[in-house]
Amino acid sequence: MVSKHYFVAVALGGIVVLGNLSLAGAQTVGPHGEAATQSSALTLTDVEVGKLKEGKYSAALVWHTSSDFISAVTAGAIHEFDRAGIKVVATTDAEFDSARQLSDVETVMAKSPSVILALPLDPIGSAKAFQAAKEKGVQLVFLSNVPAGYKQGADYVSIVTDDLFEMGKQAADALAKSLLNKGKVAWIYHDAQYYVTNQRDNAFRKTIENNYKNISIVASQGIADPARAEDVAHGLLTKNPDLDGIYVTWAEPAEGVLASLRSAGNVKVKIVTLDLSEAVALDMARGGNVIAIVADKAFELGRAMAAAAGYGLLGKKAPEFAVAPALTITKENLAEGYRESLNREPPQSVLGVLQANQPPSKGEN
Repeated sequence: MVSKHYFVAVALGGIVVLGNLSLAGAQTVGPHGEAATQSSALTLTDVEVGKLKEGKYSAALVWHTSSDFISAVTAGAIHEFDRAGIKVVATTDAEFDSARQLSDVETVMAKSPSVILALPLDPIGSAKAFQAAKEKGVQLVFLSNVPAGYKQGADYVSIVTDDLFEMGKQAADALAKSLLNKGKVAWIYHDAQYYVTNQRDNAFRKTIENNYKNISIVASQGIADPARAEDVAHGLLTKNPDLDGIYVTWAEPAEGVLASLRSAGNVKVKIVTLDLSEAVALDMARGGNVIAIVADKAFELGRAMAAAAGYGLLGKKAPEFAVAPALTITKENLAEGYRESLNREPPQSVLGVLQANQPPSKGEN
């Protein structure tokens, strides 16, 4: 599912925990506290595109997994590379195995790429994995994570990820709206030190605490293993039978929370979570417990990564940390949300429910 690109990097990633996050001027920061630049600022002029085409450059995409999310990132990257005349010569899938990622880098280096886009699975192991590419002057652009000890501008061009603070804030706003700005909610956060999930989770909590005085977070529970989500939810609901809403750190554990609610016959509690998954989207399409999903714009992430690679090839200074916009998806814009986030149609199961629930056109009986 979409958010496994976060989960696998968990215990391995940079650490920025926003425990005392203030909403005043708050924004997403990078794994080492880097200030964020909007991905839209990463653009190549027609003149720069012309120079890149003259260079006859090539690129390799060294991914950590395969998923709808990665497919959309890849599509965005290829779209921008095509514009700049940069040929993609290799695409790999490490299947969440850091040793395999090292092997993948070695394999693609045989094709002498000018650029590598990648999500480093293990910052320590990745420092070794990308060493040969770095030494040969390959322009490295990273998604969400960075190898240990690597310096922006010297070792890599840029890090690109989601607008993490905005994702958490939008989740809070969506849940509050569904509750008419009052009620009791539970906060299921990611129990690990990883800057991506930490920022998203804490932005939700602080937005509720600071902006919605009639909503109380009456239960908090960390979760490290998504497989335990159903048990965690069961415990929360047993202790807090009057809950009105639940925030779940991302969609995979949200599926477990949904299972718990269904087994209890609970149709009252509203769920908001982050990142698209078929099971969660299908529940929302059916008018179930899920009332909103906040997602990243994965296609834009890929486009921005490719543009940053162009900066590196041109010797142009790139933002050290760029973020793509967040998108709140509800039942009303679910199909559009899939297209905008993942550059694809919703799964057939979701599309079928949406089409079945459409009001008849004028003139139909």
